[in-house]
Amino acid sequence: MDNQVNITYITLDGYVEVHKYRYLYFVIMFTAYILILCSNSTVVYLIWIHPNLHEPMYIFIAALLINSVVYSTAFYPKLLIDFLSDKQIITYSACVFQWFIFYSLACSEFLLLAAMAYDRYVSICKPLQYPTIMRKKTVNMFLVLAWLVPVCQVAVPIVQNVNKKLCNFIFKGIICNSTVYKLHCVESRTLNIYGLIVFVNLVLLPVLFILFTYTRIFIITYRSCGEVRRKAAQTCLPHLIVLINFSCLSAYDALLLRVEIDFPKTVRFIMSLQLLVYHPLFNPIIYGLKMKEIYKHLKRLFCKM
Repeated sequence: MDNQVNITYITLDGYVEVHKYRYLYFVIMFTAYILILCSNSTVVYLIWIHPNLHEPMYIFIAALLINSVVYSTAFYPKLLIDFLSDKQIITYSACVFQWFIFYSLACSEFLLLAAMAYDRYVSICKPLQYPTIMRKKTVNMFLVLAWLVPVCQVAVPIVQNVNKKLCNFIFKGIICNSTVYKLHCVESRTLNIYGLIVFVNLVLLPVLFILFTYTRIFIITYRSCGEVRRKAAQTCLPHLIVLINFSCLSAYDALLLRVEIDFPKTVRFIMSLQLLVYHPLFNPIIYGLKMKEIYKHLKRLFCKM
């Protein structure tokens, strides 16, 4: 293939026996996509229509779930087409676009979790100052930064890589991620360093901030009465579970590029499905069942139905 033509195609080599089970995979993934859209949208709708959920914590949860909807919509249509196709291919420009969506929303999720951790810290450790600190203006600023900063920082390598010369046209995976770098003829040392800086800014620092914040919360609540500890655990535990789950999936993605290990196709396929199915469904289930106020509204909604 000539990289100078207008459209460059990449072969996706991450599917396992698709030709034998294509219709089964299609039905499973289509069902998963509908469940992701419905579950995330339902919780966002409940937060939108109920005034008692118009609090910073629930607004940040709604932002996380909107990310899941956008993330899934960027990948599922192409994935469903692939399951019905004899050959799984994607244009290089579409692959780069998937890469951009993947990392922009992933980094946004870490920043939103950091904002949620700060909100819980102020609520539990400085309750009297909470109304003056977590004002509507502050919440809006956190939301804008959580979405805008990753977009701007991830856009830099995307722009640099759009016209890169390709020497490899087989991509090992079913969605485009950081291993797109392995398609290029020449590896850019500058972009690798820049990627490390972005990783520190948008992943490592937010995670360290979250861990520090929750450590402070647990130390302070440990000295308080049992009721305070119970409420702290009730609101903080779902956020920590989501953080641990997403951090594990992100660690795998980082290892794909940095560690020179050729993971078996089956392992790549399963881990990709984890990112596409498990995580987008995990968030609404955790927040819908573990957050008391959201659960009450969900219960009422299903009783009416």
